[in-house]
Amino acid sequence: MSAGGLPMVVPARGLPARVRIHEVGARDGLQNERASVPTAVKAEFIRRLAGAGLTTIEATSFVHPKWVPQLADAEQLFPLVSDLDVELPVLVPNQRGLDRALTLGARRIAVFASATESFAKANLNRTVDESLAVFEPVVRQAKGAGARVRGYVSMCFGDPWEGAVPLRQVTRVCKALRDMGCDELSLGDTIGVATAGHVRELLALLNEEGVPTDVIGVHFHDTYGQALANTYAALEHGVTTVDASAGGLGGCPYAKSATGNLATEDLVWMLHGLGIRTGVDLGRLTATSVWMAEQLGRPSPSRTVRALSHKDQ
Repeated sequence: MSAGGLPMVVPARGLPARVRIHEVGARDGLQNERASVPTAVKAEFIRRLAGAGLTTIEATSFVHPKWVPQLADAEQLFPLVSDLDVELPVLVPNQRGLDRALTLGARRIAVFASATESFAKANLNRTVDESLAVFEPVVRQAKGAGARVRGYVSMCFGDPWEGAVPLRQVTRVCKALRDMGCDELSLGDTIGVATAGHVRELLALLNEEGVPTDVIGVHFHDTYGQALANTYAALEHGVTTVDASAGGLGGCPYAKSATGNLATEDLVWMLHGLGIRTGVDLGRLTATSVWMAEQLGRPSPSRTVRALSHKDQ
């Protein structure tokens, strides 16, 4: 390790020069907390993430409070951070959620689809096709308002009810989202079962089906410790957008069913060691996650956060 708590830089051939990190901790991470985090703490978290150099920070979700009570303060939170010079995507489940978001000035919108019928029923209470039908006018209206739209696709690699998910089942949903106007797709390994070869095969098939690599982002969970390996496989394919959560927020690291997000610090450590630019200050990001862990009353599950914060003591 070089001085200052940074990895030695040894570039690898054939990888992107720069990666955009799509930070999801403030939304995907905090929505899994058992207790609601105060709005002021969420706003400060987002501000600190921006101060660490992250340029895309998913802020909140405009869902009905009974579905995700942890994010019931979307209307109060968004104006507290909307002055930041970063992209602040928000998740919307339907037309009502979109209207609420657009009224507050949101211009980065995300919709959340499923590659499997079981998860679509459990999470959206609709079939896959019914959920896509709901999203189509939402995406159209968002684009008409000048917003950029991201389409999340969950259960791309495995489903707890259905097991392995056929690749063409995933590409069908991805193509449908692209056809309705989504600018970007995020491939979600929701239960963390993907492996590198699986990632390569799905990306190759998406290209064959007409979905270009430059509109694809990847969203890996670290349930089986494969998130960084899967990310590396995606980088080799040319993917330049990677979702991650500061401090590894998302899911409970102490529960048997933990499906925690890839920690942003762990990702940044790998990328910086490969000579890939991110614009992120790892020291400031680590300090932010240590601070957030204090607010939540438990240590960060990120190995890099623990290593660097221990080193500083």
